[in-house]
Amino acid sequence: MQIHTLPSMLHNSPREIVPAAERLAIELGQAGLRVVLAYADCGTYSELDRLCERLGLARLPGLHCYDVLAGPDRIRAALEAEPGTYLLTDFLIRSFRYSVLAPLGLDRYPELWPDYFGHYRRVVWLAQSPEPGLAGQAEAVAAMFGLPLTVVDVGTGGLERELELLLARAAVPGAAR
Repeated sequence: MQIHTLPSMLHNSPREIVPAAERLAIELGQAGLRVVLAYADCGTYSELDRLCERLGLARLPGLHCYDVLAGPDRIRAALEAEPGTYLLTDFLIRSFRYSVLAPLGLDRYPELWPDYFGHYRRVVWLAQSPEPGLAGQAEAVAAMFGLPLTVVDVGTGGLERELELLLARAAVPGAAR
């Protein structure tokens, strides 16, 4: 198995996910590799599904990575319980300044914070793995919101299970979805 990544910053411009995924999938397919897409919908509004149908690819289920990590029912319940929930993953915590603050200009114009994030009522960290210092970084992100941090230990089991299922679907001809 080979892993080929797409830039994580595509999540800030979801309309660019499908063209980037298509270029990479075609390139890898032309090299004779079987391709699966380890992406949830990620804001493409089903465009990723249409790409997968067109190219015969399997992809991870769900609207976003939160569904993959914690399960769609759990995420739906969390958002219904408090619609003003900002979700964090381990990756988002590590890259918050680079993937959120800088692209939104909040590093240069912090006065815009209420315009972007003033409606949030809680910050929930979907904790995948205990890493030294990550909890402190998560607390620092929550402090930027002026909100307490709720930690939900989701581990990596959901992601691992979905990746196994994805690879199994790809191994069966005609079972891409």
